[in-house]
Amino acid sequence: MYLWIAFGLFFLLLAAIGVVLPLLPTTPFVLVAAACFARSSPRMHGWLLRSELFGPILRDWENNKCISLKVKKLAIFMMVVVGGCSILLYVPAGWPKPAGLVLLGLGCLAILSIKTCPFQKT
Repeated sequence: MYLWIAFGLFFLLLAAIGVVLPLLPTTPFVLVAAACFARSSPRMHGWLLRSELFGPILRDWENNKCISLKVKKLAIFMMVVVGGCSILLYVPAGWPKPAGLVLLGLGCLAILSIKTCPFQKT
């Protein structure tokens, strides 16, 4: 039980770091943290589900295995803008630039390959 909580906290920390580091994803780490908490701590799992930031995304994923169109658009926009600027400005010339673009493209394809939630009027 405590090992799952430790893993959940670790992945939540990685997600928080991913908010500020452009090539480290946030959402997958939050999903893994939620899975770890679901196995170990109903209180922490509930806390994530009630979170204003991650709650709706996690509930969509847990209930329907989908991501809303709004979240997909935001994820791709942020990846292209932040990741693209990082590659353009900070990645050294030569093979690292195309490699970064390939990784960025694969990330976008991964997001696009996930089922889109049906429109829900709130």
